[in-house]
Amino acid sequence: MANVIVAFSRPEDAKNIKNILVRSGFQVFAVCTSGAQALSQAEDLNSGIIVCGYRLADMLFAELADCMPPDFDMLMVSSPGKWTARMPEKVVCLPMPLKVHDLLATLDMMAQAQTRRRKKQRLQPKKRNEEERQLINQAKALLMERNSMTEEEAHRYIQKCSMDSGTNLIETAQMVISLINI
Repeated sequence: MANVIVAFSRPEDAKNIKNILVRSGFQVFAVCTSGAQALSQAEDLNSGIIVCGYRLADMLFAELADCMPPDFDMLMVSSPGKWTARMPEKVVCLPMPLKVHDLLATLDMMAQAQTRRRKKQRLQPKKRNEEERQLINQAKALLMERNSMTEEEAHRYIQKCSMDSGTNLIETAQMVISLINI
């Protein structure tokens, strides 16, 4: 479940929202009355959702949205008249008066979207730096020269050895180079 930070200028509003969320199974990490407090709490987390009002003690929701860490989303609760045509990208709005069901359903939807994004990021291939690419290419070149393999066969061989031994591709390429250069 996503980490939730509740930030409203009125402490009683923040506590009420927190109580609703906690009773519904959400993990409320912090309750804040200012944007600076919310940002400070967000820095301690990898990702999460900030539930806030239109105006905080020290800033508007848009300023908070601009300063949020990259893996955070915002659920802003206010009257629809305060919504702008150009809402920041990671901001979802809920109208006042707030319906508990809408709050919980929207927060749940946002948490699921964050989970899907994190999973998608984990499944993306890791970006290799130039040194690592050269190491893999050197191992492939040695395999191609010594064992008469094509580049594709050499790459598949290194991948299979990596999976079989439980090491990453770079470590396997280093082992291939050290074994061939003996």
